[in-house]
Amino acid sequence: MFWWRNEVRPGVSVAFTDTGAGNLALHVQDNPSEVMARRARLEQVIGLDNHGSGKRHFQYMDQVHGNHVEFIEGHGPGPTADAMVSAAPARPTASSGSAQPLAVMVADCVPILLVGTDANSSPVLAAVHAGRPGVASAVVPAAVTDMQRRGAADIAAWLGPSVCGSCYEVPEQLRAEVAAKIPETWSSTSWGTPALDLPAGVRAQLAALNVPVEYSGECTLENDSLFSYRRNSLTGRFAGLVWTHD
Repeated sequence: MFWWRNEVRPGVSVAFTDTGAGNLALHVQDNPSEVMARRARLEQVIGLDNHGSGKRHFQYMDQVHGNHVEFIEGHGPGPTADAMVSAAPARPTASSGSAQPLAVMVADCVPILLVGTDANSSPVLAAVHAGRPGVASAVVPAAVTDMQRRGAADIAAWLGPSVCGSCYEVPEQLRAEVAAKIPETWSSTSWGTPALDLPAGVRAQLAALNVPVEYSGECTLENDSLFSYRRNSLTGRFAGLVWTHD
């Protein structure tokens, strides 16, 4: 069910699912009720329903390959965005006292989970979807900036599995256009054609912001236990997850 999972800071965990958790996306050719059942099972395994203030749910988003960041105060309809930030409410209530759990779905793009701490030592969380357009339009720096604007410091990042620079073949002109903005993305496939290294580009953007990368996942195309759109365009989506637990 999990490709990687860890408590990265006291009371904060991140995880990346694999094909064992099944497809978690509603926008692919799958039965919506089965997708929702898988999401519920995932929340049960993680223990979101054991939270003292009541059952919680991961917030998903309608990802559009842009750079819009949405602040999430509580679970609701998925926003149209490619990054979400959540934090403990300034005035906690009995039903809402911690940061909203967040999810990002991918099948080759880079899923980024960010964790920082505000002045009250409360976690500030972010989930980011960074495909080629998102990396080129700086969605990751936009998410970090939004976290910082909300008081987050000591931000660190966890990068989930994504297609690697040796496998992500693109036209030569496209490689040149993206690399003109983020030189670290310039790459070649293992068979010698133009490619983009999106994880390298994300790591470079984070390094420029002094955000350390604590984990960087493997290549989706090279691992059958992960969904990969490049391997099969009818594939499902796995998820990157970040949540707090009391």
